[in-house]
Amino acid sequence: MKNTSFSTDSPTGPLSGLKVLELGQLIAGPFAAKTLADFGADVIKIEPPGMGDPLRKWRLLKDGTSVWWQVQSRNKRSLALDLKAPRAQDIVRQLAGDVDVLIENFRPGAMEGWGLGPDELLKINPRLIMLRISGYGQTGPYRDKPGFGVVAEAMSGLRHLTAEPGRVPVRVGVSIGDTLASLHGVIGILLALQERQRSDKGQVIDVALYEAVFNCMESLLPEYSAFGAVRGAAGSALPGIAPSNAYRCKDGGYALIAGNGDSIFKRLMQTMNRTDLGQDPSLADNSGRVKRVAELDAAIEAWTLQHTVDEVLAALDKASVPAGRIYTVADIAADPHYRAREMIQQVQMDDGSTLDVPGIVPKLSRTPGSHRRNAPRIGQDTDDVLREMGLSPEQIQQLKAQGIVVGADNGGAA
Repeated sequence: MKNTSFSTDSPTGPLSGLKVLELGQLIAGPFAAKTLADFGADVIKIEPPGMGDPLRKWRLLKDGTSVWWQVQSRNKRSLALDLKAPRAQDIVRQLAGDVDVLIENFRPGAMEGWGLGPDELLKINPRLIMLRISGYGQTGPYRDKPGFGVVAEAMSGLRHLTAEPGRVPVRVGVSIGDTLASLHGVIGILLALQERQRSDKGQVIDVALYEAVFNCMESLLPEYSAFGAVRGAAGSALPGIAPSNAYRCKDGGYALIAGNGDSIFKRLMQTMNRTDLGQDPSLADNSGRVKRVAELDAAIEAWTLQHTVDEVLAALDKASVPAGRIYTVADIAADPHYRAREMIQQVQMDDGSTLDVPGIVPKLSRTPGSHRRNAPRIGQDTDDVLREMGLSPEQIQQLKAQGIVVGADNGGAA
């Protein structure tokens, strides 16, 4: 089999040379592939002909395409392929034989139904690393249930905590469950690549959305196990750690203040002219402060209400007390620190306009990630990929005529 089905662009980034096949859609799988692509991996994204990945039409559209798409699919190539067609499944099997990593986030059993399960693909390519992201994982009594991030966030215990006491729990305003699962998937891929250097064998990485969120729930379970404590909603406070909260200010805004370190607490009290509290032996450590958290929060807010947010933050910066404001995206776009850290990058679109997009993390000193190419149109790279696989122009046109693939020249312009 020809080893030429991937981009021959100049290598860049620590993952240059890594070949990735992405079969997922929307958020979890594609975010994992995007992260790899940012650092040099050559990612071919397979998406259905016609509308392509549904994310292309999510939220706010510019010229008919979501601007979110420009972030989620940058640095990727698009192969528009009808996975339900047996010939398309053959193409995936051929590609899978030539890649390092395959990423999918369909409901468990879908890949097996297409003849593309790990048993089949690992026979073709024993070195293949296969990342599978799903709501509940590939095993267990819930495996066949549909699972989106919002459900996983609730099942993990996170939704129970995100509310003001006594009020309805609210969701985090972004798809945090999908993103956390994606990042766990990337960690799994890097671990499997490291292990493959020793064994020369691939493996399957099974990431469940609810488990990825649950992995970030800190002391939730051991506190229940040891004390029967069911942690509840606490609004903007951080239960068991004091003082740490959002405090109203004179101008109607809020200052987020984390005065929970022992020495930090003393500096905070000194700034507030409350040395009586700062020097109180019973408040010298966190356990004592937690017992009097309501009193401390009231004292801090009595001080912040006398000042604007800017005045509070200026005073606390001077005292080296961690504090900040609640940012809107307009605040982010105007913030000099974001700019200095290259966390806001401007890219030029195909129509000549410019678009601000998030920068790349993490930051590597010697081999950083990069934005090498814009998100593709549907099937933009179909012809190139199929040619690199060894198909003739006549064979490619035949596949297009049968509706098995779509290229930029037959409906892939969106």
